Amino acid sequence: MTRHTMSVLVENKPGVLARVAGLFSRRGFNIHSLAVGPTENPGISRMTIVVAVEEWPLEQVTKQLNKLIHVIKIVELDPLVAVQRELLLVKVRADTTVRSQVLEAVTLFRAKVVDVSPEALTIEATGTGDKLAALLRMLEPFGIREMVQSGMVAMGRGPHAITAGSIR
Repeated sequence: MTRHTMSVLVENKPGVLARVAGLFSRRGFNIHSLAVGPTENPGISRMTIVVAVEEWPLEQVTKQLNKLIHVIKIVELDPLVAVQRELLLVKVRADTTVRSQVLEAVTLFRAKVVDVSPEALTIEATGTGDKLAALLRMLEPFGIREMVQSGMVAMGRGPHAITAGSIR
């Protein structure tokens, strides 16, 4: 199975997310990542969906997605010609004995500290899944107290845009 990243433009209406996710679920596909947010047009949202599946079943799901009334456009993004990012917030044990080492790792990964307490630092990092996994490996020895990671958001590189244009 290979990973596929799909950018799906949908009308910003209640229930659309449930219908799209349900379509993948009914086919037995596990969604690895799902991020939804508004676009430059407030009436349209962009879903970035990452699934691991073979080409043929994915083509079938894409055809079924296109039949949903609130789906406007579907594009599979090639990782080589797309910008892909995830967000990570991680709270790490960082008392005075190890704080400088934690800050060194934060600097190395171009992350930033967003909250400080006497016993812990909360760190924000953005990047590819691989970069965030590497940061977590560096921070693990200090003691990860809590973490949350967003789904992937992605868009194609260069001047071409995936937009709905003047649709609806």
